[in-house]
Amino acid sequence: MTVTRSLEALRRDAPLLVARSTDELTREYGRLLDLVHPAIMSGRISIDQARVERFQALARFCGTDISWESAERLTETYRGFYRGLRRPVEGAVELLQHLRGRTILGIVSNNQVSEQEEKLVFLGIDSFVDFLVVSETVGVGKPDPAIFRVALERANVGARDAVMVGDSWASDVVGARGVGMRAVWFNRFGQTPPDPWPVSQIRSYVPLERAEAAIAGSDAPTVPSG
Repeated sequence: MTVTRSLEALRRDAPLLVARSTDELTREYGRLLDLVHPAIMSGRISIDQARVERFQALARFCGTDISWESAERLTETYRGFYRGLRRPVEGAVELLQHLRGRTILGIVSNNQVSEQEEKLVFLGIDSFVDFLVVSETVGVGKPDPAIFRVALERANVGARDAVMVGDSWASDVVGARGVGMRAVWFNRFGQTPPDPWPVSQIRSYVPLERAEAAIAGSDAPTVPSG
């Protein structure tokens, strides 16, 4: 949601992006993000360089070639919007408060450690999180099984005793299944699952009881049709 709202604000500020809808920009931005992440993890490209190249590619997606300097300006403007628009998803703080002390809570993220740590503090949820596993330090990102194994080691639990809650089917659901973890797909926008697997889904963390039931595994998994 924050990415979409940030791109929507950027689209109003940068006329070169109006050739595409906000939804199209969001999908392409996500595709470009996933495409370049392995190169960042391997050290072939810095995260700052990747950000600028991403906006050059996004401009080409809109039919325009832009210079490195123009892409840098777009990058900084976008990041300004992104930082200002960050908010916890409705119900997320209450759910974390409810689960705190009753289970081990960890975050597995494809990002930089400093950025993730700053985000947790900014959102006011850092005190609820027991551990943070970030691709920058592990050397690989989701859905690579290695990053999930590190998380299981940090939690000191086996895969069968853990659950991954995430909004990315490709990174979170596929990654969790790769190490034998149960997954709950936070399918906020009601997308169609790309694979015919019986995976529990939630579209909101409200009401809390429904979200907790999905995480605990006491709900009936949603089986995709077809």
